[in-house]
Amino acid sequence: MTHHPELKLIEQRLLWLSHWMIHHANHIRPKVDSIKVGGHQASSASMVSIMTALYFHALRPEDRVAVKPHASPVFHAMQYLMGNQTLDKMKAFRGYGGVQSYPSRTKDIDDVDFSTGSVGLGVAITSFASLVQDYVSAKNWGDGLKLGRMVALVGDAELDEGNIYETLQEGWKNDLRNCWWIVDYNRQSLDGIVREGLFERVEKIFDAFGWNVVRIKYGALQRAAFDEAGGARLRDWIDSCPNAEYSALTYQGGAVWRKRLLDDLGDQGDVNQLIDRRSDSELAALMENLGGNCVDTLAETFAGVQDDRPTCFLAYTVKGWGTPIAGHKDNHGGLMTKSQMAEWQAHMRVPEGQEWELFATVEDVPGLKAFLNDVPFFSHGKRRFDDAKISAPTIDITTERETSTQTAFGKILDDLAKGGTDFAARLMTTSPDVTGTTSLGPWVNRRKLFARKEQPDVFRENRIPSTAKWDFTPEGQHLELGIAEMNLFLLLGAAGLSHQLFGRRIIPIGTVYDPFIHRGLDALNYACYQNARFMIVGTPSGVTLAPEGGAHQSIGTPLTGIAIDGLASFEPAFADELAVIMQWAFDYMQRDGSGDPDEQTWLRDETGGSVYLRLSTKALEQPGKRVDDQFRTGAINGAYWLRKPGPNASVVIAYQGAIADEAIAAAGMAGEHRRDIGVLAVTSADRLNAGWTAAQRARARGQSDALSHVEQLLGDLPSHCQLITVIDGHPATLAWLGSVAGHQTISHGVEHFGQTGTIGDVYRHFGIDRHSIVQSVSELTAGRKIGVSIYA
Repeated sequence: MTHHPELKLIEQRLLWLSHWMIHHANHIRPKVDSIKVGGHQASSASMVSIMTALYFHALRPEDRVAVKPHASPVFHAMQYLMGNQTLDKMKAFRGYGGVQSYPSRTKDIDDVDFSTGSVGLGVAITSFASLVQDYVSAKNWGDGLKLGRMVALVGDAELDEGNIYETLQEGWKNDLRNCWWIVDYNRQSLDGIVREGLFERVEKIFDAFGWNVVRIKYGALQRAAFDEAGGARLRDWIDSCPNAEYSALTYQGGAVWRKRLLDDLGDQGDVNQLIDRRSDSELAALMENLGGNCVDTLAETFAGVQDDRPTCFLAYTVKGWGTPIAGHKDNHGGLMTKSQMAEWQAHMRVPEGQEWELFATVEDVPGLKAFLNDVPFFSHGKRRFDDAKISAPTIDITTERETSTQTAFGKILDDLAKGGTDFAARLMTTSPDVTGTTSLGPWVNRRKLFARKEQPDVFRENRIPSTAKWDFTPEGQHLELGIAEMNLFLLLGAAGLSHQLFGRRIIPIGTVYDPFIHRGLDALNYACYQNARFMIVGTPSGVTLAPEGGAHQSIGTPLTGIAIDGLASFEPAFADELAVIMQWAFDYMQRDGSGDPDEQTWLRDETGGSVYLRLSTKALEQPGKRVDDQFRTGAINGAYWLRKPGPNASVVIAYQGAIADEAIAAAGMAGEHRRDIGVLAVTSADRLNAGWTAAQRARARGQSDALSHVEQLLGDLPSHCQLITVIDGHPATLAWLGSVAGHQTISHGVEHFGQTGTIGDVYRHFGIDRHSIVQSVSELTAGRKIGVSIYA
């Protein structure tokens, strides 16, 4: 066993700095409210040896790491030690402008590879990042990419998260490699002790999916003791000791360890001598010297894995290792008291007043600095790459008399597939087993499916007729997934970070049945929180998918599109709207500019983001070719006048999405008796609402001329004009339009689980058909005092 004294020094520095940062935030920094700051001292302590051995010995610059959320203080302490984090931000831990509670790519200044915080997702994304790395390296535009390991630091309680096991299966299907998961097996969680025998089941699961499993159970001190006379019995005792008892004994310390071991093992011979040769503190150090708390053992174990097989390291640790709260059942959210910290500070030999000093306890400072300067992982500085923007070719679509937005989407991608453009080469599509039914079939037939090794289409080889050509090849541009929407959004998140992780830009497009967006909602939110760039297409959508019933009909997804930060949501009704929006979206997904608002809309479009398209299988008669700038600009900014109201308009009907034909027909029917009725085509309630609220904030700051796009559209309506909104989705999506200029509004939409039937049946049931809209027009213009109607 090679001894690594520098790693031991670094380990102790990180242990102190991480815990002092938490203590400072909770007990020294002035409090402004009664809320506990927290910071997970015990969960940090159990990871400090693992992270020391990993970052300062095993990793190379091309490797990427998702840090266990509760080890965030250790990560920030490490970056502070390496000069990548500031003292001011460390002192403001979990405060405004300080280092984040959990590592964040977008909010922390240090070198975060993957944001973590929603447990399990940071683990799983490393698997998909490895698949994306293989995808990139297989392409001619990926030449020269140096393959790295995608590493996850995993809390053992995270293994309860179901999405981890969905990920394991997807990795197995796609021949996963270059992926390490290092499990902090401290056997304690928020509410108690991890169940006995978990490690055995973990090993079986990982082995079943083709992973190598490496158990890191004993540290160097323990292995040396096992070689002594009586050591075999000590090892057997450790192996059979229940988790709860081991934790309790650790908390109670060396004297209790001695009594318990002598009671259980005492033989007045070899075992007694093994125990008696050690003082209480030495005995405690021996019993706490599990493999995951021994930097020498960890460093040698990591170095011993040389292949690219996915590997799970099961590292046995003590939660709270090296601190006064080690092993205590309540230590997950617990903190050292002021008196405990004072005693521990003396134990750690940190002089008073030097708590933040990087090398306060180091005797050979120049020697340690020289070691740190040569650590491979940090040798290239920050590893946040970029890649040039790739212009999309002009997207134009010639529509038939009737078509749906889903069909138009498939046609647009098929047209892109026909072209040999650089942009088309960077498109990557994916879908959770609904490729054909979301109109990706023609694209896949032309661009093929991705696999690291050629896999021929067996049906075609046997001359069995099929419209689908399932050729798997390294040049393929579609990555087919199983039925797991969490995996879809994790893959889109990883692919949407490819330009920053690998320096090669991918334009990812995922398709999914719209109602099942909510099955992967946590992962979608997680991908946007990382500022990943992708397009998600939810189709078919709404109760318009009438015969499918409530299980396949989406209601709340338009509100989801409004609510998620970093996601621009659209629901076009017509094919030409979709073409305009996709042309804009492909550029928007690649932007990374300032946050300055566009004074035409007050949207911060230069920052870029991801895009959500809510599409439909319902064919609509198309409005004919439209090339005017007002239409194009309106479609992108969120709305335009399909039928501009006259100066004395008493009613405006505003619709979004596939319900367009009902709204247009209702306007025609009502127009037989009323003049100047307007029809507002809303393509994005999300962008309209975002611009409106941004303009309000600007006016509150004194910019009195700030006017959003929706305020410009509705500002000229007479005060007596009344609005009727309609959407195949939750009515709150558009109900707020009445607040823009104070117009009385009645909103039609869907608030309850869907019904089976024809489109007409279902529309009538929910009151989103043309006759229900006309009835509302009659009620409003008759002068009845009506707020927001609810249709069941």
